[in-house]
Amino acid sequence: MDKGGNTLNERLLSMEAEFFKALAHPTRIRILKHLRDIERCVCEFTEDLDVEQSNMSQHLAVLRKQGIVSFRKEGLRVMYKVNYPQVFEILQLVENILLSQVNETLHLLTKPTD
Repeated sequence: MDKGGNTLNERLLSMEAEFFKALAHPTRIRILKHLRDIERCVCEFTEDLDVEQSNMSQHLAVLRKQGIVSFRKEGLRVMYKVNYPQVFEILQLVENILLSQVNETLHLLTKPTD
């Protein structure tokens, strides 16, 4: 592979890592799950998730920077939505992996020893 292709691959890997970093916080995952089926006002999920407004703004900024969510203003309300529903497929895959790991561990713990 030529040098240019290698640089492009490295950049893509870096972008992928940054995307996963944006997902790598429980509050951000909760935000995304809260936006799963509907565009919502930030005021709604700040209350629902019991997160301080300033903290919520920081988490939303991380998700916006990666283009995972976007917002629009509706009067005084700030409405958020998920830009790529595929993010829920990623979250579901991770959840499936984690459940498989738990089940494998439980199986090993309950397996009779000889």
